[in-house]
Amino acid sequence: MKLNEKGIELIKSYEGVELAPYKDSGGAWTIGYGHLIVAGENEKYKDGITMAAALELLKQDIKIAENAVNEQVTRSLTPNQFTALISLVFNIGVGGFKKSTLLKRLNDGTEKELRRVPGEILKWHWDNGKPVKGLVNRRAKEAVLFLS
Repeated sequence: MKLNEKGIELIKSYEGVELAPYKDSGGAWTIGYGHLIVAGENEKYKDGITMAAALELLKQDIKIAENAVNEQVTRSLTPNQFTALISLVFNIGVGGFKKSTLLKRLNDGTEKELRRVPGEILKWHWDNGKPVKGLVNRRAKEAVLFLS
């Protein structure tokens, strides 16, 4: 599956856009729509980016999340379930998603475990050991979207 335009707009609304490098709530250097600046990219982004570059980074980061969900989830998903998961993976990263209880519940195959997924989504509201109000709100919206 691919994320639709509504899903892209949802992620953009959660992330906001910054054209200059900044530290996110966890202290990680970030730019654009929540793009984590990794080793080797510091020099590339030190003077900031254009809106076009921010959108390109967003597309690349969404593609990474799409690949992770498409490769790791073994059950069929509704478009809203897929959108909620892409938003989550975009934010928490592929590594966290692959090791999560959420993924285990998704892939269990039973309806009972599928009903537990929204509760698992809600657990991902911490940054550096502290709850973050913005993440609490985002996770609540993703959980509702997953159920709709």
